[in-house]
Amino acid sequence: MGLREKYACDNPANRVRPGLKFVFSHPAHALALFFGAGILRPAPGTWGTAAGVLVWMGLVSFCSWKLLAVLIAALFVLGAWASQKTGEDLGVEDAGCIVVDEVAAVWLVCLMLPQNPAGWLAAFVAFRLFDIVKLPPASLIDAKMKNGWGVMLDDLFAAIWAVAAVILVDMAIARLAPGFSLFQGVF
Repeated sequence: MGLREKYACDNPANRVRPGLKFVFSHPAHALALFFGAGILRPAPGTWGTAAGVLVWMGLVSFCSWKLLAVLIAALFVLGAWASQKTGEDLGVEDAGCIVVDEVAAVWLVCLMLPQNPAGWLAAFVAFRLFDIVKLPPASLIDAKMKNGWGVMLDDLFAAIWAVAAVILVDMAIARLAPGFSLFQGVF
């Protein structure tokens, strides 16, 4: 499925519009729709990513990187369950309102970048780009795995692409403008 088809108005994944009552009707729904972020329109994936970054900004103040890594892994596993259950209840495998995958993935990107506003903004922008574009293997997983694990895995690979891209762009900028780096003072 290409970008045009994926984001088309007639795609069933984009027509499902649950409300707050649905969000809080089951713990899986609350998690999959990230406590209501997934019902915001337009672009629920962008809203979910933004909510993820905002929550991350709070978490990073109180948690060690090891605890954050455990939280990401736990959210990934719970997100697969929640996405599966919510998709079944909505009748759509990967409904646009399911955004726990964006949250877990952007947390992974945030974990790998500097913990400052520039790092968080870079995580948000790069992840959204690679989540939308879906380079392989994310595109293959998105097309073939129609279950909760597929929902989560394609965004995991988008996160890996996002981290790599931010690091490569930062390296290129540092070569062109010595002394400037997103990671300055981090390593």
